[in-house]
Amino acid sequence: MTSPDTSRPLGAGGPLVSRLCLGTSSWSHARVGNGPVPALEEVLGIPAGAPGRISFLDTSNEYGGGNSEVVIGTALAGRPGDIVLQTKLDRDPVTGDFGGERMRRSLAESLDRLGIASIPLLYLHDPELISYDEALAVDGPVAALVAMKESGVAERIGISGGPAPMLRHYVGTGLFDAVITHNRLTLVDRSSAELVAEASGRGMAVLNAAVFGGGALANWPQPATRYAYGQAHPATTDAVRLMGEACARSGVPLAAAAIQFSSRHPDVTSTVIGATSSAHIRDAIAADLLDIPASLWEELETLVPPSSAWKEPPTSTWPPAS
Repeated sequence: MTSPDTSRPLGAGGPLVSRLCLGTSSWSHARVGNGPVPALEEVLGIPAGAPGRISFLDTSNEYGGGNSEVVIGTALAGRPGDIVLQTKLDRDPVTGDFGGERMRRSLAESLDRLGIASIPLLYLHDPELISYDEALAVDGPVAALVAMKESGVAERIGISGGPAPMLRHYVGTGLFDAVITHNRLTLVDRSSAELVAEASGRGMAVLNAAVFGGGALANWPQPATRYAYGQAHPATTDAVRLMGEACARSGVPLAAAAIQFSSRHPDVTSTVIGATSSAHIRDAIAADLLDIPASLWEELETLVPPSSAWKEPPTSTWPPAS
């Protein structure tokens, strides 16, 4: 892999964003309170032009029950600069309602917490929780999201979810400017490879999240017993171990290879890295800037587990076959 530019456009004609994006899904009130959050303070304190500077923030209406948006809005209030924000429309936390009216309330809540009148990029979040027909209904969430873009309150719109085959259905509509995939474009899982290639080919921004697979690739040499949100496939466990050993022989942390696999991928616009501490940010930037020899990348590719161990092998469909 070759080192890319330090920033990339957020889709065709979009603003420039850093190749690392600060993710806030772990910012629960119990964990970070009402802020300031050290990770965010670290990001905002990095001067423009500094190597590896992060200028892109990812949040959601539901993260921390809205707390992450409150913390971000407070930190950015009255602050000039080039920080780019993206957030997500979420279902009602009590009823699970995904209807158009709920989406409009979700946006209003987010804009109020963030203290802004419009958002650069707005996603529909976790559409796998409803059917495709429900999502595309006349007053469903997709129609509401498209209307938000047409009114100018969202400059660009995207789709964010889990199963790669499902996301390809949404990408295929041509309605979206961006897509977020998670846990499925990593050193040990390539479920989203076709999705990412298709989205990039359409000129969409591609955000890749959870590149550690829920910690499996960050905690080596601790055995990887879990991947993403479930038990790790034995082939995945073996691959993490073998990749960790290969990285150790080259003097490269496995976590650094996991980050750079995504951040230097030609079709990935930005890589979402969850963080709460200043150390998390400093470590992620250092990992992204580390020089990794081509020979190690070549060896790691020989250790990728078979597709049967991935979250969704290439033959997967959506909805899943019964």
